[in-house]
Amino acid sequence: MLGLAVGGVLLAYLLHRRTAVAPDAVATLPFLSGWRPAEHALSRFEARYYPMTLLFLAFDVEMLYMYPWATVVASIGTSAIVEMFVLLGVLMTGVLWAWREGALRWT
Repeated sequence: MLGLAVGGVLLAYLLHRRTAVAPDAVATLPFLSGWRPAEHALSRFEARYYPMTLLFLAFDVEMLYMYPWATVVASIGTSAIVEMFVLLGVLMTGVLWAWREGALRWT
């Protein structure tokens, strides 16, 4: 098991070394009409988009739980309703925490 783990880490490292973007990767300028780019192609997105993406994914995954829940809620009864409100409460706690930390502020 140790050999398998070390081999996996070594394989990931070698794959990273083979596919890593070099600092001088832009040798020719095929875009922007020949203008030199102001920033690297992999760093275009601002960091403020990532918390919003995580919030979207949290609510998107929540929908994966709500659709099957809606089909069986009548047969299960009150416990299914309580469990869904617990899930929604956990998600709302995450939204309130993100709001308090300023993740939803755009300025």
